[in-house]
Amino acid sequence: MISTAIRVARVGSAAELAAAVLMLAGFPAIMVAALIPSVPAFAAATAVTYLADHYLHRQGSYLINRLSKVRAGLSIRFLIRQLLLILLLARLDLSNNLIFYGATACFIAFYGLQAPHGALVTLIRNRRRLPVATRNVDLASRIRIPDAPPLGLLNRSAEKMLHLDLAAVVGILVAASMDSALPGFIGIGVTIVLGSLYVLALMPYVRGKKVPPNADKVLAKVDEWLRDYQPETVLYFSGSKDSVYQVNMWLETMEQLDSRPLIILRERVILQNLAPTTVPVICVPGGVHLMNMDLSTVRVALYAANVGKNIHLLRVPTMKHVFIGHGDSDKLASVNPFSKAYDEVWVAGRAGRDRYAIADVGVRDEDIVEVGRPQLAPILNGQGVPEDRMPTVLYAPTWEGWDGNPGNTSLMLAGENIVKKLLKADPPVRVLYKPHPFTGTVLPKAGAAHQKITALIEKAAAERAADPRFQADATVTAAAKAELARIEARLAVLVGSGGEKGDEAEATRDGVVDVAKYEEIARLRGEWNDTYWRAFPVWEHRVVTGAEPRLYDCFNVSDAMVSDISSVVSDFIASGKPYAVTDSAELGVEEFKRQNTAVRAATILSNKATELGELLDAVRDPAADVLAEDRVELKQYLLGPDEPTSIEQFNTAVANLAIKAEARNVGQESRAAASAAETVA
Repeated sequence: MISTAIRVARVGSAAELAAAVLMLAGFPAIMVAALIPSVPAFAAATAVTYLADHYLHRQGSYLINRLSKVRAGLSIRFLIRQLLLILLLARLDLSNNLIFYGATACFIAFYGLQAPHGALVTLIRNRRRLPVATRNVDLASRIRIPDAPPLGLLNRSAEKMLHLDLAAVVGILVAASMDSALPGFIGIGVTIVLGSLYVLALMPYVRGKKVPPNADKVLAKVDEWLRDYQPETVLYFSGSKDSVYQVNMWLETMEQLDSRPLIILRERVILQNLAPTTVPVICVPGGVHLMNMDLSTVRVALYAANVGKNIHLLRVPTMKHVFIGHGDSDKLASVNPFSKAYDEVWVAGRAGRDRYAIADVGVRDEDIVEVGRPQLAPILNGQGVPEDRMPTVLYAPTWEGWDGNPGNTSLMLAGENIVKKLLKADPPVRVLYKPHPFTGTVLPKAGAAHQKITALIEKAAAERAADPRFQADATVTAAAKAELARIEARLAVLVGSGGEKGDEAEATRDGVVDVAKYEEIARLRGEWNDTYWRAFPVWEHRVVTGAEPRLYDCFNVSDAMVSDISSVVSDFIASGKPYAVTDSAELGVEEFKRQNTAVRAATILSNKATELGELLDAVRDPAADVLAEDRVELKQYLLGPDEPTSIEQFNTAVANLAIKAEARNVGQESRAAASAAETVA
C-alpha cells in the first residue's frame, strides 16, 4: 500500500511521502490551532510545515514542484501561515494590541521586499546567461566574464528569502504567549533587516564590472576563437538529459581524430552532464545564433541522433553531413527514414548496410560507409576460462522500453528463471548482474523483478561466502580494498580540486581542461577498475549498478553473457565469447533469428531458460562450443574486420568525406567566378 502511495504521489521514498503528508496535513492543523486558539498547538503545527516543506525542497520532490500548478506554491504557503498567525492574534483578543499592528505591517513590508528581491535575482540570472556556454574554449583571454555572485545568494533564493519570516513568526508567537510585545517587535525587526540586507547584497551584481558583456559581444568573441582554431570535424548533438550517453560514447573517438574536432550541443542540460573531454565544446541553445556562427572551416559534421534541431546545421552546404548513430542493433531506430537527409550514413559493418537495404527507407547503398565501432576498442577478445578459475556469466538485461512491451526485456518473464539456474549450476559459476539504469522507470513490475533478482543474488553470495568449499585469500582482498580506497581518495581530490563553478558563465570562462589532470584521472580510473575486481573473491556473485564498473569492464571479466535484444548484444559480440539472448516475446527460434541479426550466433533462451545448459557447456568446454565459428563470422558481419582498426577506418572516412566537401566548395567557387566573368563581359 505504501509503495502504491509513493508511486501515485510521484515521490522517491517513504520518508518523502511522510514529509508530504505532514506538510499537507499541517496547514489544516494550523488553522484549527488558530481558531481554538492555542499558541503551543499553532507553534507545533507551524514547525512541522516548515520542516516538512524544507525537507521536500532539499529532496527536489516532484510533489512540491506540482503544488504551484494548483495555486499552492511556495509563496502562497508562507502567506497562508502568516495570515493564520494574524487570525491567531485576533482570536487571542490581541487585535487592539501593538503586536497585532506590528505583525500586519511586518508581513506587508516583508512581501513588499519580495518584488525587488525576485526582480534582482531574475535580472542577475538573465544577464549571466550567456548566449553560448563552452568547455575547452579559451574565452577568458578574449572577453571579461566576472565572477558569479556567491552561491548562497542565488541558490534556492526564493526559499531562503521567504524563510526569513521565521524570526518574526517566532517572536510574535513568544509575544502572544508572554503578553508582551517586545519579543514580537525584536523578531519583526530581525526579519525586515535581514530581508533588506538580502536585497542590498544583490544590487552590486546588476551594474558595473560585475555584469557580463552582452550577447553580441560574446558571440563575436566565439567567432573570433573559431577563426583562430579552425575546426574541421564537428560532432553535433541535441537531446534530453536522459540521452546524454549518446554523445558521451563518442567523446573518446573525437579525441582520436586526425582532424581538428569540435563538439556542438544544443541544450544546456546536455553540457551539464557531459563527460570530461579535451575536445572543445560549444553549447548553442539558440537556432539563430548557431546559424550565424562562423563554421566556414568545418568540412564534416557528425550526428549521433535523429532529432528536429539537426536541421539548423544540416542547412549548411559547405560541409558534408553524416549520421553515425549511438549504437548498432536491429531496432527500428537503426534504419530511421530521416537518415536519407544526410550525405552519408556510417555503420559498423555489412549488417548495417543490409538493414537499410531491407528496410528500403530511401538511403542509397553508395551513401553507406562501414567504419566499425571505435567505442568497442576497450573490449578484450575472449581467451577461454583458465583451469584455476570459475567461469563468470554476466546477466545484462535491457529495460522495459517506453512502450512497456513485455517482450522488450527478459526481466519480468524469464529473469528469475535465468538467475536461479545460473546460481544452481553444477559445476558452479559466478554470476554478475548488471541491469539497465532505466529498469523499472516505466513498469513497476520490472522494478519488482529487479529487486527480486537482486535479493536472490545477494542471498546466494552470502551462502557461498559461508561455504567452506569457497575460500578467499583475505590478504589479497584486503590489500586490493586498501588500494581501491587510495585510488578513490586521489580521484576525489582530482575531480573536486577545481571546485564547483558559481554558474554557467563562470564555468565557461574557466572551462579549459587541465590535460595533465585529465590524463591522470583516466589512468586512475583504469587502475580503479583493475583493483575493483581484485577486491573480492573470483567466485563471489555481484550485483553491479551505477556508472562504475562500466558495462565493457563487466564484459572483460566475464566468460559469457545472457541479455536481450539491444546494442549490448552487438557490443558483446566484439569479445568473441559465447552469449545467449532471451526470446521473451516467444517468437520461436527461427523467427527470432530472422528478425534479429545479432542473435544468429547466440544460444536462444525461452522464458523458462531450459536452454541455458548449452551456454554453460560452451563456456566450460571449447569442444562443446558449436557456435564458435558462427560468432567469428557474425562479428565481422556486424562490426567489420579487426584490421585496420575501427578508429583508423573512422579517420579514413572523415578524411575522404572532407575531400568531397572541399571539392564541392571549390566547384561552387569556380562556377561563381565564371558566372561573374560572363556578367562583366
